[in-house]
Amino acid sequence: MRKASVHVKSPKLSTTKTQYFSTPSLPLCRCSAFLQKRATEISQFSPERRNSRLELELELELELELEAEAEAEREYNLAAEIQSSENKATMGGVTSSMAAKLAFFPPQPPTYQLTTDSADLLLMNRFPHRENVEVMKIATKRGHEIVGLYVRHPMAVSTVLYSHGNAADLGQLYELFLQLSFHLRVNLFGYDYSGYGQSSSKPTEHNTYYDIEAAYKTLKEKFGAKDEEIILYGQSVGSGPTVDLASRLPNLRAVVLHSPILSGLRVMYPVKKTYWFDIYKNIDKMPHVNCPVLIIHGTADDVVDCSHGKQLWELCKDKYEPLWLKGGKHCDLELFPEYIKHLKKFITTVEKPPSQRNTWRPMMEPSRTEPSRRSVDCLEPSRRSVDRRERKESKKVEGRYSSVDGLDKISKFSVEGFEKSRRSVDCLERPRRSGNGLDGGRKSVDRLDRVWAG
Repeated sequence: MRKASVHVKSPKLSTTKTQYFSTPSLPLCRCSAFLQKRATEISQFSPERRNSRLELELELELELELEAEAEAEREYNLAAEIQSSENKATMGGVTSSMAAKLAFFPPQPPTYQLTTDSADLLLMNRFPHRENVEVMKIATKRGHEIVGLYVRHPMAVSTVLYSHGNAADLGQLYELFLQLSFHLRVNLFGYDYSGYGQSSSKPTEHNTYYDIEAAYKTLKEKFGAKDEEIILYGQSVGSGPTVDLASRLPNLRAVVLHSPILSGLRVMYPVKKTYWFDIYKNIDKMPHVNCPVLIIHGTADDVVDCSHGKQLWELCKDKYEPLWLKGGKHCDLELFPEYIKHLKKFITTVEKPPSQRNTWRPMMEPSRTEPSRRSVDCLEPSRRSVDRRERKESKKVEGRYSSVDGLDKISKFSVEGFEKSRRSVDCLERPRRSGNGLDGGRKSVDRLDRVWAG
């Protein structure tokens, strides 16, 4: 029998192919029943036949099967290693090695305390009372109490439900919420997860699901918000409860995902399938989100790679032009001028009726925007035709009048004609003034810079 010297590339499968060929009673745990049968057949061949082409074909089939089995075992061992680390973390069934990289890190101590004023209004001790800001405690279905912060805007037609990242609380986000509400002209509701700030209990994946449901219920019952007016905003870990809720609400206005994750496990390991102990399985839930989705991610993010955002964008049903911020990291995207500008454009778009949203995707559907540009150019000949009529009329009048009075009439007529043509040009110029809106975006960014610098 010709002996093969190639070993299977797995520390767990150290048996050589020679042993498979010479041992008819191979254990089923190392080889399938089919392969065991083929190995038995080979062992019964005569020496001449073992060197035949048939043996080589069977040997190749066996090698391929063993490699596939070894790959499956390596993948299983990887999952088992993650699952059986020294201590289980609180996030689902994820181990402590997973939680060390992607876990909940509430600021300790919390960045704010709750107080009451003379009128028994709940306040944050670091910030003065504002008429458009309301601080409240909300009960979840699990019996926990979480803190909510509601910022009103007098001209708002949308309400943003903001789920923050894993290392911040409402005290750190207070000023940002005021700026976002002001510049985007939206009502904004932020909340602290269980175990964050002055919220009770401890942070876990499932607790965050109950937390966002309690916040959503408060928006509907206390503030009268409708699903068609609500925009869910999730940053980093906050993309988990955001996508989970959005996948169960078909009539939301929109979703914004800021540095989102495919899943908790995929932040650590490039696994190709979802395991039962994984957390925040956005990759599986994203196809069930029906509303428009904007994804913002930094290309230099060293915590959650930008590929997470790009893959989630590919899974969206209703894609909006994404924002990939060149050089942006995990926690500084608000400082980029494009951030507030693109976010404002998105919210302005989703507030329009669906029939008027045909300009959403200029990069993917350029054919929709080109005809409108050419139609503006078609207005140019009409300007020249007016000029021709004016010249003809002037010649007729010159031939008809030769006195000084006639010249006065001519000049009066020509001036009036010029004024009419100038007014027509002014009408054409009006749509072009919308470009001045860029200055508003710059000013808003300057204010956001001052917030973070202060």
